[in-house]
Amino acid sequence: MAEYRDYGPAAPHGPDMTATHDPLHEMTPNEKQIFDYLLKPDDSYNQNGIYWGDMSWPEQIKFASKNDAQETKREASSVWSMFKKDPLSPFSYYFKNMVIPGAGLGLEGYVLFSIGNLKPLFQAEGSFAKCWKKPYSACNPAWIAAVEYMEISGIIVGQILVGILGDWLGRRWGLIQDASIMFIGLLMLTAAWGVTLNGWIICYVWSLFFYGIGVGGEYPMTATSGMENAVGSGKISTKEDRLHRGRKVTSAFLMQGWGQFFNQVILIVLLLIFHHGSGNPPYSHVAVQWTYRISFAIPAVGTLWLVYYRTFKMKSASKQLAAAKKKSKVTGYDTDSLKLTFTYFGPRMIATAGAWFANDVFFYGNKLFQSEFINVILPDNDSIMPGWLYNLINVGVSLVGYYLASFLIDNKLYGRKRMQMVGFFMDFILFVIPAFNFERYKSLEHIKEFQTMYFLSSFFNQFGPNAVTFLVAAEVYPTPIRATAHGVSAATGKLGALLASVLYNYIDTQMKFYIVPWFGLMGMLVTILFLPDTTGLDLKEQERRWQFIRAGREADYHGVAVHPKHLSWWECWRGVGKYYDAEADYKQKIEEMRADWEASEARKADEKAGAWDEDADAEHEDSVWSSDVSTFFEKTRGTGTGNSPLLAPKEKEFVE
Repeated sequence: MAEYRDYGPAAPHGPDMTATHDPLHEMTPNEKQIFDYLLKPDDSYNQNGIYWGDMSWPEQIKFASKNDAQETKREASSVWSMFKKDPLSPFSYYFKNMVIPGAGLGLEGYVLFSIGNLKPLFQAEGSFAKCWKKPYSACNPAWIAAVEYMEISGIIVGQILVGILGDWLGRRWGLIQDASIMFIGLLMLTAAWGVTLNGWIICYVWSLFFYGIGVGGEYPMTATSGMENAVGSGKISTKEDRLHRGRKVTSAFLMQGWGQFFNQVILIVLLLIFHHGSGNPPYSHVAVQWTYRISFAIPAVGTLWLVYYRTFKMKSASKQLAAAKKKSKVTGYDTDSLKLTFTYFGPRMIATAGAWFANDVFFYGNKLFQSEFINVILPDNDSIMPGWLYNLINVGVSLVGYYLASFLIDNKLYGRKRMQMVGFFMDFILFVIPAFNFERYKSLEHIKEFQTMYFLSSFFNQFGPNAVTFLVAAEVYPTPIRATAHGVSAATGKLGALLASVLYNYIDTQMKFYIVPWFGLMGMLVTILFLPDTTGLDLKEQERRWQFIRAGREADYHGVAVHPKHLSWWECWRGVGKYYDAEADYKQKIEEMRADWEASEARKADEKAGAWDEDADAEHEDSVWSSDVSTFFEKTRGTGTGNSPLLAPKEKEFVE
């Protein structure tokens, strides 16, 4: 490669081979403008090149408000242009970018919500009631209790197992595996049978456990693949990545709410069809059988389509993970990254796992309100329809929370951390008020206030910890172990659900209201102390920082990923933010770009010499250099510091 090293004079005075002067001093105004455009995008930096996190609070408000207004105007204009060309195109765009990525969560939300909805139907019908209602004359009560325990246990197994497999074999295979398991599980649920009712319940329980494994895997796979697809595979992120990464992931997550909504609607319609147009008891054995079996058969069709789509239409889902492994020279599971993650990001696990645990206790706790106010409003009611209809209203309120979370989760003035803190605090308030005034609020004259708190607790659960925990459990960790970390966090959350389902069997409703609120304060506390705020943070910066950590040079990274704005209180207290240096990082990024440019020039030389490496070319397919950038690197060749672990492999490649 001598001809590459002796490329020629870079500037009239020749290159500075001693690296004793700052190459940035050689920049022309046009070159500086190009580099600022690439490295200081106007959605994160003001016209003076100051990062938004470095601005004063009034300046941040002005900057964020201006950018939000411009982006809203741009998006509205884009939607209007799409509509004028084809009125259905905005809907097809939404379906492709929000519905399909969240289809797995929508289907599992449908099925899991169905388990709780079917229970009162089973308890209301004569022969099934012998199995589902005390004194359990036809079934072993341990198997009835196992319906919830085994479902949650299956989900926990799937979250951890598929999270590890997703980091080992890739996101695509994890997605395909999840859909396949869920499809088989739905067939098992639809066809569940037994010679006796007890035999049927045993079959039903194990079908739920198997289905739960697929459901559990959906959490880490949907979150990681959705986030990595949002970020893209290029070296330089796009405005869409930076401004809407959270929205894209939470828009997929909110399909869980639509799954719950459609499940309730379909159950109501099916019962009316098979029960002669009436929702009132007595319910026939045949009506219950058809209602429950067809309600499981319907999502089986959608899940089978999902298997096809993920197999044949999502072949690049593992691209980001493959690129990260290639940089680290890892082919299987990256155990070194796992150890380093617990070393450097261990406290973040307290935030993501602990907050999810507290949230799932609340999620189950929300159901406490409903049975109480229905008993007050309809004291002699023996129909399941009022409960189903109130569920439908509650899911509608939850969907409002889901969508509002999706719209504001990327807002620099509110964002992830504040949203989670406010959500936990409001849920604490909405539970603690009736806890210490329980008899008052469940009286007929105050029952409307009780209902209001019920619906508001659902709203703030979605517009808060439920949406945020799903996103940040993937976002705050590096790519090589992202699915594992998300799976462990989600599994810890399900332990909260398991705790609630077991505990609630042994205490009365009043005591439940005494206990549940304090999990809101717990969630708020771990959020404040240990959760970094990744709102407005370019995720590629976090990956840059990870490369330095993996090279054993944490202190040499100076970018915005260690800006105090994007660190937890714990990390700030440990002094991680002291490494932040905007000017040093700017120079460092230029040196990394220089290395990429030199690699690009080397590939061109190899191509001319017939030694073109197709894999290397694919790795750098996004490297497009303007003439000004190329001229700058030519005239300042030899002045680089090489102070980045991202440069080392390239230097070795071109010097040998």
